[in-house]
Amino acid sequence: MTIGLLGKKVGMTQKFDSEGRQIGLTLVEAGPCSVVGLRTIEKDGYVAVQLGFRKAKEKRLRKSEVGLFKKAKVAPTKYVREIRTEEVEGLRVGTQVAVDNFEIGDFVDVEGISIGKGFQGVVKRHKFKAGEKAHGSKFGREAGSTGASAFPSRVVKGKKNAGHMGNERITTQNLKVIEVDKENNLLALKGAVPGTEAEDQYLIIRIARKRGTARKWKVVESETKPEKVRDKEAKEEQAANAPAETAKAEKGAPQEAKKQEDPAKDKVKAVPAKEAKPEDDSKEKS
Repeated sequence: MTIGLLGKKVGMTQKFDSEGRQIGLTLVEAGPCSVVGLRTIEKDGYVAVQLGFRKAKEKRLRKSEVGLFKKAKVAPTKYVREIRTEEVEGLRVGTQVAVDNFEIGDFVDVEGISIGKGFQGVVKRHKFKAGEKAHGSKFGREAGSTGASAFPSRVVKGKKNAGHMGNERITTQNLKVIEVDKENNLLALKGAVPGTEAEDQYLIIRIARKRGTARKWKVVESETKPEKVRDKEAKEEQAANAPAETAKAEKGAPQEAKKQEDPAKDKVKAVPAKEAKPEDDSKEKS
């Protein structure tokens, strides 16, 4: 089963293996991701899981996005993407998937937006070979002739010419997982991933199609819920516990009433007895 997570590049480091060889590593913060929605063949025509990554403030989201998170009873997130998978068995809206879905030795495909490099020539953009550098060559790193002759007398569309380079969605395949830090939600991948550590650039990490090993999703119960959802659940718990509390109060009420009535009766009886003595003494004196 194809599994994946949403993440963000943290930085790069290095490590030395047992033979003393240096390995370049990329640290990626992968998850935890909230399960925002599920796609099934019966309802949507395909199978996928919709994941959310990185907490966001509700006031900075569109109303449609806020409604999506409220329906799923999930805290709002900045980055939401779908990951195609063969099955969604074991997944449930409102739960979380974490970095423990990957293991050391796995191969993953990382999708992201490449670094933008602006307008570049054909040598850098398309790996063209430069021309002669002899005196009077006048070739250098130029593209050379690109048009046809009399027919069609124009440059054919799709020619490899100079132009904008980078800032495209690309996928780096078969990166090996060297380390998995479950406490800090970090993956150490051998090699480089698309993009930089910029704030708005996120990654999609999937089990590699060519060299990956299929396994089932590992799900964790969500620890964070929206404040409104928590308040609603608290009110529901209070409403459920209210009948039991009122019943206890009604059972204890008659006993307390009896305790309060007993001293009052004693006082009423005692008052006439004290007032009766002076009346008897006055009659005897008369």
